[in-house]
Amino acid sequence: MTTLAQQISIGKPGSELATLRTSPSDRSESQKPDAIGLLGAMLSHSTKYVREMTDMSDVWRMSATEIADAVRSKRLSAVDVTKAHLARIDATNSDINAVVQHFPDEALASARAVDAAIAAGKNPGILCGVPVTIKVNVDQKGHATTNGLKLQKDLIAYTDSPVVSNIRAAGGVIVGRTNTPAFSLRWFTKNDLHGQTLNPRNKAFTPGGSSGGASAAVASGMCAIGHGTDIAGSIRYPAYACGLHGLRPTLGRIPAFNASGPDRHIGAQMMAVSGPIARTISDIEIAFKAMAAEDIRDPWWVPAPYEQGKFPKRAALTITPDGMPVAREVENALRDAAQRLKDAGWIVDEVACPSMRKAAEINEQLWMTEMRAGAEKMVALEADPDAQFVYQQMKNRIAPVDVEGLLGALQTRAGLVREWQEFMQRYPVLICPTSGELPFAQQQDVQSEITFEAIMEAQLTQRALPVLGLPGLAVATGMFGQTPVGVQLVGGRYREDILIAAGADIERAGASINVAEI
Repeated sequence: MTTLAQQISIGKPGSELATLRTSPSDRSESQKPDAIGLLGAMLSHSTKYVREMTDMSDVWRMSATEIADAVRSKRLSAVDVTKAHLARIDATNSDINAVVQHFPDEALASARAVDAAIAAGKNPGILCGVPVTIKVNVDQKGHATTNGLKLQKDLIAYTDSPVVSNIRAAGGVIVGRTNTPAFSLRWFTKNDLHGQTLNPRNKAFTPGGSSGGASAAVASGMCAIGHGTDIAGSIRYPAYACGLHGLRPTLGRIPAFNASGPDRHIGAQMMAVSGPIARTISDIEIAFKAMAAEDIRDPWWVPAPYEQGKFPKRAALTITPDGMPVAREVENALRDAAQRLKDAGWIVDEVACPSMRKAAEINEQLWMTEMRAGAEKMVALEADPDAQFVYQQMKNRIAPVDVEGLLGALQTRAGLVREWQEFMQRYPVLICPTSGELPFAQQQDVQSEITFEAIMEAQLTQRALPVLGLPGLAVATGMFGQTPVGVQLVGGRYREDILIAAGADIERAGASINVAEI
């Protein structure tokens, strides 16, 4: 059996960046597909894949888009798809601990409802029969919203959060709930209630956090789409660490609300969002469309259409925002992604983007002000040693903020957002690091104060974006040896359509992302 790197990488592992690259510039004119031909080839491949499949247990290797098409056309049943993914969970979850709440009977009941709707001539929705996981920090009726805490192990939700309702309404089948660190506080996924989640690509490295359970589940084939949340990179970084794609949407795109607890303070209201993690860009698109449906329970939700007109295919490339250190492998991935866009007809200029450092500081000020006000006692009561260490380091970095300081931070934010909007007007896409480093070793953030600070610097772009309210798309581009690598695309507000178009162009120039072999 070939390794993941052998399946999806080009190049000598460990010596230079091995990227998922098949650039149009490397082909003869007769080999370059046009858009119609490429679409036809993709659909033909999907149909052929399902038709030739003899072992239903391999359904978990299919993309969400392929599954939805196959179930809608009755080439597969939602029940069979669900059974295959439940079997995959049973076979692999004990090795990586991605899914921490498992309910097969409930999942199969949802799948039967999808099949019944199809039999009645109805359209179940864009996620027709697609297996999805939900992060344990959002409400799902009948299940504990633990947020990785022993203190909340019995906090049973009595209603679905908007994102869960939207996934169900779109025909998605929820097959499990995924792990998060205590308080969803880290870029690593471990807690005293559910245990530690491992990266199915390479167990020596973090699966990311806080949506590390979601990324591990998607990468290992337990689901086709993983729901995640992001207040400082918790969708984008797990996607990056597990060699996947992940979308942090614009604030107000995907409705949010947990009836199991009080409304959050202004910092989290302005910065925390839900979004999808998946193995293909088309899966990101359909998951985003499903999740973004209206729900009046969220006063921040905005009725913005997905497609908002034509745009110039012009991108900015910033290798080292604010002078942040960037590993050679990351720089190589950035330049490779830029070249892929150029080959697809984009104009790419290497320029400095507006400052991210002040935005990252405001993120910490808002987040820590909220935690000091409402969660500090819980951190002590939970007594999770990793959460306590990280919280102490954050306190060391950010002094308490008084009312004047909070008002000043929000005032400064307005100017930063204005500057970024002007920049995104010139460049509809920014290519920048997802992280300055390759995925971190497991538990690296709690080794020492020095390693914690180094990680905070490497994650500058993760911390800055939520304050700006802009969408960001983590795009996997390949492997460096046995380690995933990728880039981050940043777009203007409500222009997820542009990010997905650019992400598809980058993806198209490379090989497919395969499910990790466990």
